Amino acid sequence: MSTSKNADKLAMFCYQCSQTVRGTGCTVKGVCGKEATVARLQDNLLFAIKGISAYLYHARELGYADEEVDAFLESAFYSTLTNVNFDAEDFLRLAIDAGRLNIKTMKLLKKAHIETYGEPQPTGVKTGTVKGRGIIATGHGLKALAELLKQTKDTGINVYTHSELLPAHGYPNLKKHPHLVGNLGKAWFDQKKLFSSYPVTILGTSNCVLIPKEDYRDRIFTTGPARLPGVKHLSGYDYTPLIDKTKSLPELEEEEGEVTLTTGFSKSTILSLKDKIKELVMKGKIRHFFMVGGCDSPLKKGEYYRKFVQQLPEDTIILTCACGKFRINDLDLGQIEGIPRLIDVGQCNDAIVAIEVVEALSELFGKGVNELPVTLVLTWMEQKAVAILWSLLSIGIKGIYLGPILPAWINDDILKILKETYNIRLISSPEEDIKQILG
Repeated sequence: MSTSKNADKLAMFCYQCSQTVRGTGCTVKGVCGKEATVARLQDNLLFAIKGISAYLYHARELGYADEEVDAFLESAFYSTLTNVNFDAEDFLRLAIDAGRLNIKTMKLLKKAHIETYGEPQPTGVKTGTVKGRGIIATGHGLKALAELLKQTKDTGINVYTHSELLPAHGYPNLKKHPHLVGNLGKAWFDQKKLFSSYPVTILGTSNCVLIPKEDYRDRIFTTGPARLPGVKHLSGYDYTPLIDKTKSLPELEEEEGEVTLTTGFSKSTILSLKDKIKELVMKGKIRHFFMVGGCDSPLKKGEYYRKFVQQLPEDTIILTCACGKFRINDLDLGQIEGIPRLIDVGQCNDAIVAIEVVEALSELFGKGVNELPVTLVLTWMEQKAVAILWSLLSIGIKGIYLGPILPAWINDDILKILKETYNIRLISSPEEDIKQILG
């Protein structure tokens, strides 16, 4: 397998086979003849299919699968093996195919979620604590959370979500549980400070769990695909050890949160407003739509996204999803004649909702996606986000603003293709980018 490095001196780093330079790795060009750009595109493809696999895992948890997606994963993985594919152009095709199949996978997962838990509804979520013992569930696993809610019913234990499980509060069959009481914390990278602050147990349900600090290592448990060193893993959705540990801990005191967050805007909810949206656009009361979100990182450069939204004029609408929303979802942006200016469509798993909304706007106004007053301003952090980027490119969306840094698999050759073919833009400053977008 090949992996990219950020160091400028390395055009590539491939250690797939025994013929690598000095037996350690090829850093300029493969001994086999592989070019650096092919190696980078292999990295990109691996990241994209990891993302597809994550969404497919959660769909399969609920009994949903797709043969075409399974077959693509096999062929795509195979193409990255030693001496199989040296064509840079074919890896670009595979990347677009990965984007297309990722859309299909996200639609499958959306169907699984809605048919199992009901269609999300706009819901206010408290951010304080309720008196009593508590469990914080983090990650992306709705199935894991649903099983936890069933097993903690009538135990006197309250359940809180963290990070990408915030959107769970919008699903009718999850929010019907009165002991699902709120959300604590923000994006994934605040968890060490957060989990140390409350005498509760924690359940890590998927990716985005960090190696714990010692002061809560005995209070954190994992389930599903998540594993942590020295942490008890609970298989088969049996949370008895977690519940027993929770009962041994002190109660939380009642503490009011600083803000109530709103989540649960499904495609149906948004499209129920389409006639009003069209009217407001035609009257010039809505000038532009922005999709601001993605996979957040703890970098200082991530402050760009909050500043960007704060400086947007009041005749704009902002959709957001994934953990990037925590940069902005506490802002009170008001409404435009009943249409909320800030609309949270859910997890990174729910990026498909944003894609479907763009497609619906295209149909509503009778224009191509790139003729609409819509701009995507995305934050990139980890591998799964690569699959979403290629999904957007696969339906022809151009002019995406990307930051806060470039993914390391993008070298000059790939960046040139992305700019020329898809008009990918790198973020600069909020002021300059808003001026460029809105004129």
